[in-house]
Amino acid sequence: MWPTRPGEAVGGFRAFVLIALGTALMALSAKVNLPLPYVPMTLQTLVVLMIGAAYGWRLGSATMIAYLAEGAMGLPVFAGPVGGIAPLIGPTAGYLFGFVLAAFVTGWLAERGWDRSVVRLFAAMAMGHIVILAAGFAWLAFGIGLGAAKAWQVGIVPFIAGSLVKNALGATLMPAVRRIVDRRG
Repeated sequence: MWPTRPGEAVGGFRAFVLIALGTALMALSAKVNLPLPYVPMTLQTLVVLMIGAAYGWRLGSATMIAYLAEGAMGLPVFAGPVGGIAPLIGPTAGYLFGFVLAAFVTGWLAERGWDRSVVRLFAAMAMGHIVILAAGFAWLAFGIGLGAAKAWQVGIVPFIAGSLVKNALGATLMPAVRRIVDRRG
């Protein structure tokens, strides 16, 4: 996302700035939420996937790990005005930890050119959403013991339409953002 010369690695300062920006965007996206019974619907998944696509798998995953660490330290970065360990062991835990793998998957695919086509980026982001939803489902069903049927009903079904909308939004926004950044670089 931050232009580099061909062959130039992302330096420490640059990585620090991008991670700080990414975690700030994650915290802001968590505050835009629709409360649901177990897990709120937020803009976080859109931001996770856009960070993965923009930063690549290494920096995208590192950003999500930093975000979870900030929350674990008590900073109010999660949905609602909360931080601390509770969201990392409660109903949202599977989704939160799924962010790391989703940024990895989306970033890995983006590094292989999937971010240069709206259709392919939509598919890469869909895979990222599937990872997040699968992690959330598994945690709800088995981690907190809701069972598969209830976890499907409260942890997957309410998020399907939103995920499709976020994929479409992200897949159309990323090329526009990239064009702006490329002009500056």
